[in-house]
Amino acid sequence: MELDIRKWKHVFKLDPDRTLSDEALEKVCQSGTDAIMVGGSSGVTFDNTVDLLSRIRRFAVNCVLEISVAEAIVPGFDLYLIPVVLNTSDGQWITGFHQQAIREYGAMIDWDTVIPEGYIIMNEQSTVAAVTGADSSLDDKDLAAYARMADKLFRFPVVYIEYSGRFGNIDLVKKASQVLEEARLFYGGGIDGPDKARLAAECADTIVVGNIIYDDLEAALATVEAVKS
Repeated sequence: MELDIRKWKHVFKLDPDRTLSDEALEKVCQSGTDAIMVGGSSGVTFDNTVDLLSRIRRFAVNCVLEISVAEAIVPGFDLYLIPVVLNTSDGQWITGFHQQAIREYGAMIDWDTVIPEGYIIMNEQSTVAAVTGADSSLDDKDLAAYARMADKLFRFPVVYIEYSGRFGNIDLVKKASQVLEEARLFYGGGIDGPDKARLAAECADTIVVGNIIYDDLEAALATVEAVKS
């Protein structure tokens, strides 16, 4: 298993608050994806996170936790992705919750497993936009500026453009990708099959496939070969 995120092209994202059969989970974990990301915008708890992790650990696949609430931090993941929402005026999602978690758990954190993400939320109708108060009305210059800020000012290793349930404006994403020099660009949102997977992969280094797993498993599985073949 390749744990270097700089080499990942495809990631499946599973929500601890949603139901997936053992058979479906096995297909996802053995699909050839580079990693399974665990996370969600609501309903994520310690119990449902640890349950999902224990099921995934039956398979030889990288498993990372994208932390949305400190109460759901579970030991045993390969990496921990920490979103820093760039396009919100609510400081809780930039440094507030992070400071509180580090105050509580800082002495126990293995910092070699922690990866901060410069997170840009682009779907104003999504749950994550409502929860974080993100301003998603960004034009190409706004988005590129956030991407460059994450890359050059804050030196985040990952810039994550999240359309959360809706397929994004690929031209905007492409312009953001063009200003990045060091950070890896993750794209997530609305990838419902191989065609959109290929489109997203043309401008993003890593695509994240989520909701379609629960709606059309075979279409989800087809996205792996689409970007890795």
